[in-house]
Amino acid sequence: MDFIKDLDGGFSVIENLKVSGAREGKYGVSIIVSPNSTASAVFTSNKVVAAPVKYTKNALKKGIISAVFVNSGNANCFTGEKGIKDCETLVELVSKDLDIPKDEIAISSTGVIGREMPIDIISKVAYESISKLGNNAENSLAAAKAIMTTDTFPKECAVEVTLTNGETVKIAGITKGSGMIAPNMGTMLSFIVTDAEIPSDEINKALKKAADISFNMIVVDGDESTNDTCLMMANGSSGVNVVEDGKLDPNFQEGLNYLCIDLAKKMARDGEGATKFIEANVCGAKDLEDARLAAKSIISSSLFKSAVFGGDPNWGRIVSAIGYSGCDLNPDIVTIAIASDLDEVDLVKDGEILAFENTPNLERAEKIMQSKNVIVNIDMHLGDGEATAWGCDLTYDYVKINAEYTT
Repeated sequence: MDFIKDLDGGFSVIENLKVSGAREGKYGVSIIVSPNSTASAVFTSNKVVAAPVKYTKNALKKGIISAVFVNSGNANCFTGEKGIKDCETLVELVSKDLDIPKDEIAISSTGVIGREMPIDIISKVAYESISKLGNNAENSLAAAKAIMTTDTFPKECAVEVTLTNGETVKIAGITKGSGMIAPNMGTMLSFIVTDAEIPSDEINKALKKAADISFNMIVVDGDESTNDTCLMMANGSSGVNVVEDGKLDPNFQEGLNYLCIDLAKKMARDGEGATKFIEANVCGAKDLEDARLAAKSIISSSLFKSAVFGGDPNWGRIVSAIGYSGCDLNPDIVTIAIASDLDEVDLVKDGEILAFENTPNLERAEKIMQSKNVIVNIDMHLGDGEATAWGCDLTYDYVKINAEYTT
């Protein structure tokens, strides 16, 4: 897509935006200030919902967000009324220091569930973060780093989109996510800002479309967080309106999709303990929903994820995962192939098994499984449904990280 250009610098490409990040031990605070931005978000569908999710849902009713407070190290979840009061305390801090109305401030948290917020520590780090607010690449990177928990690297992306009328706008975002990643909303914390002019209701529609093909199509471990939030703000600093006659410019939607997919894939690559990245492409499904079911089932399968870790081209685990996914499947006509960046080999072609023991196809498959990027290509031969999902292998280190998470 030649109308989408990758940019360096993360949030720094957006005018009228200030960001920062600070950290003390495991506790971090990021601040994003984008005055008078139209905004919307998608959230976790977990029935156990963190206090900051409840607070931000209420703040978004106005459709305007001017600042976002994000902390790591504590999820502020299952903390009762005190959790909401802690949200109010931190929002008040930002409101007073930056002279921003409290009802225009969103809040988000990530970390251990079921423990009270260490409000004194978080407040101290918050003041430090506020003092560092600025608009450069270092600020953007600091904000991405401050919200990390078990992540091994910061995740940010920025693009310039040429609209169908020739005008340009920019979109930038950061995200965090490494564990408790499952496709059931946004599966992480992500914050996106654009310099385009766009009403909050159109942001909501565009963000849901983008999330459905990105954040909702990744799996690390199948556990859904209680704090998942993907919030998008539009500060209009470009002066370019991306909605005309009630229709969103299709190039803007594609640009947002591209950015969200990039951030989602970075989360999948950074799955807790991961050594390999998995991509599952499904075509020929009965419809889109079936394609999504099949693709997500493959990268959700603990057995297949373990096989990828061990370098075992056990295609039986692939077809089994498709079979229990709930999609329509005819085993007699399905095609299953695996690929790396350098090779692709059919394991099953139109229902015929090609990868028996000591055959060239199986030997090639074994080499492919040693790659850092393992790609599964499925053709169901039943319709025109297509979908892609992303994930990672399941390793010893995943168990170790989560066995020691709070100790």
